[in-house]
Amino acid sequence: MAVKTLWTIDQACGHTAEADLSDRPADRRAGYARWLSARGCTGCWRAARGEDAESKAEWLAKKRAAEQAEADEWSEQYRMPSLEGTDRAIAWGTRCRHQVVSAAYAALVLEGTTSEAEWEAIEDAVRPLTRASWWIDQRDADPADLPELLDAATESDRPNENPHF
Repeated sequence: MAVKTLWTIDQACGHTAEADLSDRPADRRAGYARWLSARGCTGCWRAARGEDAESKAEWLAKKRAAEQAEADEWSEQYRMPSLEGTDRAIAWGTRCRHQVVSAAYAALVLEGTTSEAEWEAIEDAVRPLTRASWWIDQRDADPADLPELLDAATESDRPNENPHF
């Protein structure tokens, strides 16, 4: 007698489904059927995944809004100029600039040997860098590298009123 290929699966969600396991080797069908029975059905899995993705998107939106508010407040407090780029890049770049500069302050001044006067010079070098994409590109940089990164920035990263064509 041949090993059956159609299995009735009583799934963990309480639903029952027919599974065609003919594409599996005969000696692996029973184990796979047992594995399937420990899972929810496809419909329940999709429903749970959809709710989960929705709640994750909602959480991420709230997190981004809080980060944006913090970055905007920081930019105003430290007189940082607005960034240039698309609306999306400006918002992202503003958050990146806040995170990079704040982390650099912690690494260089609070944990390092940089004086407040030296930090003010670094902060002054940050202000002319108004290209949002530059800040987005630096988001994963080591915070202690900020002075070197500022030195490496080109004139195209520091737009001014009279650009050279």
